[in-house]
Amino acid sequence: MTEAERYGDGVAVVAVTYSPGETLDRFLDTLAKATSRPVTVVLADNGSTDGEPERAAAERDNVRFLATGENLGYGGAANRGVAELGNDVGWVVVANPDIEWLPDSLDELLEAASRWPRGGAFGPLIKEPDGRTYPSARLLPSLGKGIGHGALGKLWPGNPWSVAYKQSDTDVRERAAGWLSGSCLLLRRTAFDSVDGFDPRYFMYFEDVDLGDRLGKAGWQNVYVPSSQVVHLGGHATQRASAKMLAAHHASAYQYLADRHRGPQWAPVLAAIKAGLALRLKLETRGDR
Repeated sequence: MTEAERYGDGVAVVAVTYSPGETLDRFLDTLAKATSRPVTVVLADNGSTDGEPERAAAERDNVRFLATGENLGYGGAANRGVAELGNDVGWVVVANPDIEWLPDSLDELLEAASRWPRGGAFGPLIKEPDGRTYPSARLLPSLGKGIGHGALGKLWPGNPWSVAYKQSDTDVRERAAGWLSGSCLLLRRTAFDSVDGFDPRYFMYFEDVDLGDRLGKAGWQNVYVPSSQVVHLGGHATQRASAKMLAAHHASAYQYLADRHRGPQWAPVLAAIKAGLALRLKLETRGDR
């Protein structure tokens, strides 16, 4: 069965919500100007307590509320949202609800998809609220680059490992990348299906790195499309639990490396990495106690 036969060309957006607050209305209002095509929005909710996702679904005809029943993490909730979509939807955006869409930004991603027939994921240029460009299209992390970036990234931001890893600010052109930020990602649904979506073992962080790697290994491309631009307003929900989120980040970083370095020969290296990540987490969270 061909892609055209399996899915239609409809577009849907799956936003993973967890008490998104006022940013959700901004997300939905600007989305209306990001594309000329009709878009269904599924709010895959991980247990919001602010009532905003339910209110948005009640007030907007194209928005559906989906309670996941528990906090599944980002990738797990995104998978649940995609599973709710009909076969008329061949293109799915997975996004944080604190994204502000610039005009025509989603249409730009869809146009780029026509230029990249093996493109499985497409990511826009992501701006921070202060105007800086977030490095959203990067090389896949290796042990060497990962250790160098992890150890020196904050102390020496310009170190060669971090510069090589964060390509987006130095290579701003439409191109294939190792992986794209999951905060705003257009996915060809057949590509997403071919790798069984996000790996739910990654509760938070690295689910996008892992997805990009698996898409690449399955023969798809991760395409950076800087002609499409969005603004990421910041971790609205995660700011309330910074220590917990840091712990999740470090656990996911270890999971990613352990998944790709299996066997007894890697055990000493992974043990050292785990100890180093634990020390880094302790140093980064000591002020939170």
